[in-house]
Amino acid sequence: MLPEPSSKLASPNALPMPADWRDFIALTKPRVMTLVVFTGLCGLLVAPATLHPVLAFAAVLCIALGAGAAAALNQWYESDIDAKMKRTAQRPLPAGRMDRQSALHFGVGMSFFSVILMGVAANWFAAFILAISILFYVMIYTVWLKRRTAQNIVIGGAAGAFPPMIGWVAATGSLDVMPILLFALIFLWTPPHFWALSLYVRMDYANAGVPMLPVIAGEKVTRQHIAVYTVPMVAVAVLPWLLHLTGPLYGITAIVTSLIFMWLAWRVLIHRPVEGDGMKPEKQLFFYSILYQFILFGVLVVDKVMQ
Repeated sequence: MLPEPSSKLASPNALPMPADWRDFIALTKPRVMTLVVFTGLCGLLVAPATLHPVLAFAAVLCIALGAGAAAALNQWYESDIDAKMKRTAQRPLPAGRMDRQSALHFGVGMSFFSVILMGVAANWFAAFILAISILFYVMIYTVWLKRRTAQNIVIGGAAGAFPPMIGWVAATGSLDVMPILLFALIFLWTPPHFWALSLYVRMDYANAGVPMLPVIAGEKVTRQHIAVYTVPMVAVAVLPWLLHLTGPLYGITAIVTSLIFMWLAWRVLIHRPVEGDGMKPEKQLFFYSILYQFILFGVLVVDKVMQ
């Protein structure tokens, strides 16, 4: 059963204000999409095959459109939750700038368009994986897991791990060890990344009734989980170099940046917050984790060019 719009969206007799183009862009979560598109592009560039520049651009555009479509459908379904959280209350739906039907049509239409264009521009295997990634984010993470289990981000993290695999398959038409490792890297990176965020916005999730790990199991357990997931993530980050799939530039970068990640995760593990400290270690880990992905995937491309 789909959730009813929150009472905070607007008064019963009021209609949403007309949405403009900025509201539709906001539905796609452009800041989140930046990393998604970047990892997808890097997956395409490191693949042992090349697409015509126009087709490559179309493939990356499809990854962006698919990610934006999934984000729009996520906001359509979670408009009631977004209305209860400070950091999401000004999104187009909870703020009353758009009606839910417009968001639904926008998300569904863009989903179909991105998948069909990917099939025509690249290949239908890449289009199939793109469709799976959209469905996984919407149906598995948003509808099934988000409101039911504290492990939502662990399983749901797979949705954000598909882009480099899609980029690789768009270029080659097949899978290999490397795109699977890139998928695993993002999959294992997602829990510590989001748990660091959820530690300092825990009350937001609690007020919205979202069973994130800090809300259900407490801060201590969450800090331990961050440390536990960091270890295999680091191992997977270095593995492409150990398997001779990359050169030393990537290997050295992966080791150095991963050691910094482990140090920040350690600081989060031992941190005992007091009033007024601003949860500084948690914020540092969250923002560094984003930089970590950009560095690793960027150097991966540079490393390939230098070989």
